[in-house]
Amino acid sequence: MKLAILGGSFNPIHAGHLALASEVLALGYDKILFVPAAMAPHKEMAFPLAPEKRLRMVQLAVEDNPAFEAESCEINRGGTSYTFDTVTYLEEKYSDILEDKIGLIIGTDQFATFHLWKNAKELSERCTLILGVRPEQKEDNNFKNKSTGKYAEYENSACRDFHVEDEPLFKNAVFLKNAPVSVSSTEIRTMAATGKDFRSLVPEKVFKYIMDGNIYGKKYR
Repeated sequence: MKLAILGGSFNPIHAGHLALASEVLALGYDKILFVPAAMAPHKEMAFPLAPEKRLRMVQLAVEDNPAFEAESCEINRGGTSYTFDTVTYLEEKYSDILEDKIGLIIGTDQFATFHLWKNAKELSERCTLILGVRPEQKEDNNFKNKSTGKYAEYENSACRDFHVEDEPLFKNAVFLKNAPVSVSSTEIRTMAATGKDFRSLVPEKVFKYIMDGNIYGKKYR
């Protein structure tokens, strides 16, 4: 089996995540694991949501597609989530059926700071890095996650001069030519909290879960 993983806060999961995963399937992967983080090592969440609720939205989003699966290992592990630890766990979990390196899907917003990830060089060797395009968004700072520590320092300086083709860690990466879906989790949180219709941006089951639970505040009817 060829396996790829897509990690993130998934607060909430949306059509852009699913479209990106579908593009990776087309590369010949058999299964895409969506891995919600328990606690991101480099973010201060603008709208903290219990990991179990974010996981439940992922489960609802993928349950009708046998090629997609929600993987709860980071939430089960608790604490700060590091992709390196997750890859190590999944290599062992699927050791009997893995046919190749695990594919690690990375979005545009993560390109410039990948070298800051835990054991980034080893990750780039143990995994097939799959670089997907995600659209730039103008986002409301009241609902936008904030980078912290060395990630914030880098984003405010060197990140501006970053050229993905010059990053040595990406020399063997697969560059997707996907058409990005113009949607972000921040946008959805903003729309939900201000009573705007976001139904088309998330799977129907996720929309119902958000609305029934009043997850992000004001309800849209």
